[in-house]
Amino acid sequence: MLNNCTLEKRFYKALVAQKEYELVRSESHSGFNLCEEELKQLDSVISPLLKNGQSIHHIIANNQDRISCCEKTAYIYADNGLFSAKNIDMPRKIRFKPRKKKSVPLKVDKSCRIGRNYEDYKLYRQNNPSQPVAELDSVEGIKGGSVLLTIHFVLPKLQLAFLRDANDSKSVTDIFDALYKLLGFENFTKILPICLADNGTEFSDPFGIEADSDGVIRSRLFYCDPSSPGQKGACENNHEFIRRIIPKSTDLGQYTQSQIDIMMDHINSYGRPELGDKSPHGI
Repeated sequence: MLNNCTLEKRFYKALVAQKEYELVRSESHSGFNLCEEELKQLDSVISPLLKNGQSIHHIIANNQDRISCCEKTAYIYADNGLFSAKNIDMPRKIRFKPRKKKSVPLKVDKSCRIGRNYEDYKLYRQNNPSQPVAELDSVEGIKGGSVLLTIHFVLPKLQLAFLRDANDSKSVTDIFDALYKLLGFENFTKILPICLADNGTEFSDPFGIEADSDGVIRSRLFYCDPSSPGQKGACENNHEFIRRIIPKSTDLGQYTQSQIDIMMDHINSYGRPELGDKSPHGI
């Protein structure tokens, strides 16, 4: 009887429906639907004019061909610190009492993960077993304050930490460019051929990490699955040493890079059972 029926038929599959539900739930909590390039373009137009004393209303009214968002959305972006210009650059805005609300993070453009997810990482590792892996992460102090970029070299258990003023992708690519300039192509590609990061917005510019200014590929970046810190557990575990010295909710802006370097020298001089009680510095 079912095969003879000409009406459209739909079948409920519990597993498929559950996956669709989980995807919708995840997307609803993801924050702003704005990729890094769109943000850079908006910031390049809006911030200089804000700093020049113009209002967001005036800027949008006179630059409609260059601005893709509405006035209300632009104010939301400004309130959440997505522009290089801040609320203090808007004369009327700083007179208003701020409303208490939860800030919304920048949503990562998921297209940057195509060909770079954890399954791609495992396949690449199988094809390149001799290449070392470096795990990337961030250590926060206070919300909106300075952060550390940590690079953990898995085999020797050596970890580096770099102080950044903000937790954005530009500060990460700047550090990789500085390391590339210091090490040169040959040494950089030997030391950092494979990088594994989480899904934070600071790692949302994979090409900026993978390639130099001429577009020459110098590394490969891959992403862990969402909410799976264990996939780069070596890096996460080593952060325990940092937290012994700098507890959570400590303002990292009070430290200098030299002080961070001294801290990491002590951490990297600490003996590890996995290394035969030698330290990362000692092997």
